[in-house]
Amino acid sequence: MAVKGGGSRGVRRPTLEEVAARAGVGRGTVSRVINGSPRVSDTTRAAVEAAVAELGYVPNTAARALAANRTDAIALVVPEPETRFFAEPYFSDMLRGVGAEISDTEMQLLLIFAGSDRERQRLAQYLAAHRVDGVLLVSVHADDPLPDMLGQLEIPAVISGPRSAREPLASVDSDNYGGARSAVEHLLSRGRGRIAHITGRLDVYGAQRRVDGYRAALRDAGHAADEQLIEVGDFSEEGGHRAMVELLRRRPDVDAVFAASDVTAAGARRALREAGRRIPDDVALVGYDDSAIARHMEPPLTSVRQPIEEMGRAMIDLLLSEIADRRPTASRGPEQRHRTVLATQLVERASS
Repeated sequence: MAVKGGGSRGVRRPTLEEVAARAGVGRGTVSRVINGSPRVSDTTRAAVEAAVAELGYVPNTAARALAANRTDAIALVVPEPETRFFAEPYFSDMLRGVGAEISDTEMQLLLIFAGSDRERQRLAQYLAAHRVDGVLLVSVHADDPLPDMLGQLEIPAVISGPRSAREPLASVDSDNYGGARSAVEHLLSRGRGRIAHITGRLDVYGAQRRVDGYRAALRDAGHAADEQLIEVGDFSEEGGHRAMVELLRRRPDVDAVFAASDVTAAGARRALREAGRRIPDDVALVGYDDSAIARHMEPPLTSVRQPIEEMGRAMIDLLLSEIADRRPTASRGPEQRHRTVLATQLVERASS
């Protein structure tokens, strides 16, 4: 009798998804149980352990640990200059969420900046040596080679905000399109008719989606988008100031501004005050992120809240699942790639 597949090699190994379905929980919960996280109830832990036993699931992380081929380390890679990381609340909020979630595991977190070509080369060498079990990528631009490099190295990775609608890596993002729509709809409801938009960097997919949401809200309200009211920014305060100065030069009749970030809104506010415009009497102002900047601005800034800390937690849960399953995400079909999109919420304050 012929034996195919070399004995046990022909037996399909149960997947993490099958364990989750059998236990009636999510992938992230299964990965937390496997990685020994205390943030799981006794009832849930028992259900997952029972499903593991019934299906005969053996996580790849266990095999790798036995082979002494596991680092128990995760890299949070930021392809931006350190100055931007420490200047913008988005990054500190993301780091807070990631740190809180990983603290319940045995993993160590490494923060790595890769804002220059030299830093990227050093990172490539570091990752090629497989010194981490997985990578979180934050603030990635469309032409960044890092995600493709991770796919080639077959290192589990999760990206904060896809580079495009065809992103091959697992991703966690907020609803940029819906958030922008809500901001513009709010301004329209306040009787504003000449609403400008200061964008983020347009090589960032999330910034593109905010422009799409801005246009859609105007279109659905019967307003044609006026290209003279759209000015490209870069998420920075200085970029917001420059953009607002240009908008006032080009369209001095502007009566509202939707800025792609709270930091950008702070720069726009400075330019408006320099021009003698009152907020919100002359020009209403809305930001994005709902950071501490929004709450402390004068007047307090209406802003779109995206759950940045929750995004960080979700990225860790998803990455731990990728590590436990150990199937490179980029090698999966589109239907198998995990994309998480979290809801946004408009927080109204005095600036609008």
